Amino acid sequence: MDCPDPPPAAVSRRFPDGPTSVVAARRFVRAALQGAASDLVGTAELLVSELVTNAVLHARTEVEVSVARLDGRVRVRVGDRRPGRGLVPQRLSPYAGTGQGLALVEKLASRYGADGGDAGKTVWFELWHDGPPPPSSGWETAVPPRPAEGTVTLVDVPTALESACRQHRHVVLRELTLAASAGDLLGVAPEDLAAANDVNNLISAGLTAALEVPVPESGLRTLPLPLPPDAVPAVRALRRVLDLAEERAREERLLALPALPRGRAFQEWLFDEIAGQLTGAPPAAWTVVPREPEISSAELVPWDVGQVRASRMPTVAADEGNRIVAANGAAADLLGWGPDDLVGRRLTALIPEHLRERHTAAFTSMLLTGRTRIVGRSVPLPALHRSGRLVPVRLYIQAQETADGRTVFVAQLVPRATTFLDGPRAPGRIREAAIGEPDGGRSPGARAAGARGGLSALDRLTLLAELGAQLNNTLDLDEGLQRAGRLLTERLADWCVVDLHTADARVDRACVVHRDPRALRPGAYEGALSEVSEESRGPLARVLRGAGPLLLTDAPQRGRTGSALDRSYVELFRELGAGSAVVAPLRARRRIFGALTLARAPGGRPFTEDDLTLVDDLVHSLALGVDNARLYQDTRSIAERLQRSLLPVLPEVEGLRLAARYAASSTTAQVGGDWYDSFVLPGGNTAVIIGDVTGHDLDAAIAMSQLRSMLRGIAVDREEPPAEVLRRLDLANHSLHREATGTCVYGLVKGPAHGPWELTHSSAGHLPPLLVTRDGRARYLDGGAGLLLGMDHDAVRATAHDALPAHSTLLLYTDGLVERRDEPLDDALERLRRHAAELAHEPLDVFCDELLIGLGADSVDDIAVLAVRPTPPSSGHDRDGPAEG
Repeated sequence: MDCPDPPPAAVSRRFPDGPTSVVAARRFVRAALQGAASDLVGTAELLVSELVTNAVLHARTEVEVSVARLDGRVRVRVGDRRPGRGLVPQRLSPYAGTGQGLALVEKLASRYGADGGDAGKTVWFELWHDGPPPPSSGWETAVPPRPAEGTVTLVDVPTALESACRQHRHVVLRELTLAASAGDLLGVAPEDLAAANDVNNLISAGLTAALEVPVPESGLRTLPLPLPPDAVPAVRALRRVLDLAEERAREERLLALPALPRGRAFQEWLFDEIAGQLTGAPPAAWTVVPREPEISSAELVPWDVGQVRASRMPTVAADEGNRIVAANGAAADLLGWGPDDLVGRRLTALIPEHLRERHTAAFTSMLLTGRTRIVGRSVPLPALHRSGRLVPVRLYIQAQETADGRTVFVAQLVPRATTFLDGPRAPGRIREAAIGEPDGGRSPGARAAGARGGLSALDRLTLLAELGAQLNNTLDLDEGLQRAGRLLTERLADWCVVDLHTADARVDRACVVHRDPRALRPGAYEGALSEVSEESRGPLARVLRGAGPLLLTDAPQRGRTGSALDRSYVELFRELGAGSAVVAPLRARRRIFGALTLARAPGGRPFTEDDLTLVDDLVHSLALGVDNARLYQDTRSIAERLQRSLLPVLPEVEGLRLAARYAASSTTAQVGGDWYDSFVLPGGNTAVIIGDVTGHDLDAAIAMSQLRSMLRGIAVDREEPPAEVLRRLDLANHSLHREATGTCVYGLVKGPAHGPWELTHSSAGHLPPLLVTRDGRARYLDGGAGLLLGMDHDAVRATAHDALPAHSTLLLYTDGLVERRDEPLDDALERLRRHAAELAHEPLDVFCDELLIGLGADSVDDIAVLAVRPTPPSSGHDRDGPAEG
């Protein structure tokens, strides 16, 4: 090698295997270099500390350190007795807690290298004061032959997540090793810890070598991992050690934090793949392993701030310090900020004051325990506008890894009036292909037909029928377009694009689908484009004005026009590549509202005039589906706005606190017939009402508004017992042109400001009110039950009477808060009872919001909640006034 044996002037010393050798070696180097330049001495001490630490952790043998001074230059050698353990430069980020030793040597040493032999290996470095040193030899060492190795194939590895997990393993194992050397094994068997360190080094070395090839933009890799065939017991030991470490981290007995659920799931998959394949099992890709929502594999690429900026959905990203690191214009507009004004602020700037303390506690708990409450779920919450008002949103959070292994929490704030049916689309989301098939899993017959371009009449009819079904089977336009795009790229094209006109006459690139999802850069294509200006002359502009279908026998070229729309279209073809294309208008109800582009890559069969008839039929089917989806979205948005406009302002009543919340469904139709109301009757009693009209459409919202108005009128006019009021309401409902069916609780809270208070109520088929006392006891008020509205207007109804203790909480709610598919209602009600009891001491706003967070996430139905708390005027136990959300 480049570094000769130490000259006679060198001094050396051997140190035992143990952490104390690091300090002893540093002192030895300082003494050996006494009188040398102070900067050389300091650098030599730092680097020898790193190298001896590596030897202690990874070689676990006696360490020999030698120091030589040569004409103002310094040479240091660190040797161990384990030649088979090669050096593994980790190439980790500056933020990583481990893996920096060899990187520091590379940065600070004038020359460096490694020697190896049968008896051991030596790492050396030189520090020069004068003149440029000759080049270094690098870290390659002569490693003795090892037994024959097997190869584990890891399919679809997300590189950023792998890097984060590798860093976490090294941090945990290092801390366990140091604790064991101090006599605290933390419950880990010494032989397991030794085996875990060894096999982890082998895994890291193999993955590091495999990742030397540049990472594709998709962020996914299929990696070969060479390992000895007998490595399975050691992998099992590594798994046991890391499981114990997770427990100790949650007990706060380690400095290292527990892994987040996504990291734990990836690590389990990695160990399963190694153990399984080494014993004969076939590979299973990371992308196809079923997981919980909080471990979703939708985000496979390293996070980048450009994903947030490119997203059309209001999006905010925060780091592990709870500080905002990115926000887009949509989020800033929604919350009254400028995008740059939000960056650097604490996330609590967007959280209402009554939830900040609980948010901070939950965020800290997530980091300390590795357990999440709302990551990967759609949760109804109020966000805080800069003006101080509350903005009802559904919050959807995903954890994502950056390229350097840190974790970023990406939050989408979906305004309740535009809630997605299938959950919000993730920024920069990768559209996944079938594993092992870069063409997205097309059948051989479909691929052959696409290559020949010769679809039979039956194939054409089948394609038209399936295309219509893709949009008809979902009410969410974005999801429907993605499904349609996947079908078209399976059967007809290599990639396709749908561009749509927006309400402000601009163009929105709504959907880009490629046969190979790895060819798409996340967040780079979809989003707002410029309008079709007078200068626009390109194929897309022509089609959006009514031309077409147009056959392009080559990619469009950059012309002399200054149109931004034309330039973006040319750039799209340049990046995705096309030998031919067809551009066709989307037309419905005698107007053009968009365009479909189908493209085939160079080298394949090009589109011809014979394909235009089929494409024309396809765009008619696609246009009809898109138009219907848009009409549906407009209708349901109008319905929810109508519903929200009918939600009342709660009264201010001396001696009573009131709070209410309404949240539309996160996964099904956007509106329903859920409603609440409260008002003071002329006689002084306070009416409290909750109801649910059957249906989830505009008709349900209209029926709800009619029932609400009739009930208020009957209650104010007659001031009769609740049972009689509901009987009259059912009779009036029978007179409507369309008699509604639904449930309702009508109650009266009676009592002076200082108490005592009493609830009288009657129920028309609704879930029973829940009473939670100040000391945390909770029970359902089952009295006063009767038939649904719209079933029998002559049915006899009953009125129940219940005392309301001071500082107790009366909760009225709709079934969306509790009912879950395939779960008995009794179990659901018991869960609500326990959760509400735990919140008995919380302010009323927190009480309501925490119920929606804990029980309303991913609800498939609307949710309405009304809470009443008797509070004597002199009491300071509840700071909240009336509130709606």
